[in-house]
Amino acid sequence: MKLDSLENLFVHELKDLLSAEKQLVKALPKMAKGASSEALRAGFEEHLEQTKGHVERLEKIFALLGKTARAETCKAMEGLIEEGSDLLKEEGAPSVKDAALIGAAQRVEHYEIAAYGTVRTLAQLLGQDEAAELLQETLDEEKETDEKLTELAMSEVNPEAESEAERRS
Repeated sequence: MKLDSLENLFVHELKDLLSAEKQLVKALPKMAKGASSEALRAGFEEHLEQTKGHVERLEKIFALLGKTARAETCKAMEGLIEEGSDLLKEEGAPSVKDAALIGAAQRVEHYEIAAYGTVRTLAQLLGQDEAAELLQETLDEEKETDEKLTELAMSEVNPEAESEAERRS
């Protein structure tokens, strides 16, 4: 696809996001399984269900545009997920690994926040009001997930990781 118009760019970015979300649908169960904190595990499982909804919203937007919902590989998400997968293989204290998983998850969320903000703005510029509303809904959920991860890190996971490190020294 040529990037010779904002509409083509919009569709290109939607395909990238569809790929990113589908990759997350596969990765989140592994992250949940690797978490030792029950709250973190539950958060990953909750976000998995939300992410499935994000895929459905993107598919709805493609239908609104009269386009086939076809993903184009999101290399950025591949890299972010690979980093998270590498963390799961590391040896270490469970709570410290949870802190690392939160960091990996927040990098994913920040990527998605940037991407959804971009496509929402493109939708607005193109007069795609319904698409813009759907994209804003997902953007709001991504921001909320990021905030929940920060709260979990600050209130439970990081203090536990610090205590665990002190006990080991």
